[in-house]
Amino acid sequence: MATVELRFSALPEHVRTARLVAAAVARRAGVDEAVLDEVRLAVGEACTRAVGLHQSHGITAPVRVALTEEEKTFSIEVGDEAPAPAASGVAGGSGAGSASGGGPEDADGEDEMGLAVISGLVDDVEVTSGEAGGLIRMSWPIVPDGAVR
Repeated sequence: MATVELRFSALPEHVRTARLVAAAVARRAGVDEAVLDEVRLAVGEACTRAVGLHQSHGITAPVRVALTEEEKTFSIEVGDEAPAPAASGVAGGSGAGSASGGGPEDADGEDEMGLAVISGLVDDVEVTSGEAGGLIRMSWPIVPDGAVR
């Protein structure tokens, strides 16, 4: 299992870099070329969401991105350090529900929209949150070597 870790300051201009790194690592891992745009978009949404949560909560810690190549899957985890609202817990499967959120009322709507976009792009997505922050885990199948892409 190979993992690439990326940490970046919670600034919108760094989201593009995270998208480019994710696409490059996904390509190297063997993710189907036809899916790379979905990888880029999903990572962009997840990182934009994490940046927004950090900014709305005044968190100076970096956003965390882990890109992991396993035998048959490629996964990306985007983590934030924004505390979950009291009514929130763990959401999984389709990405429904709220991960760490809070802040201004409009942020919850944007948060839900970002999660909806991600769940539309990624079949296997899990969203969790807690007092220490939230995590979006997304995964895609890897095309075996020699297989037709």
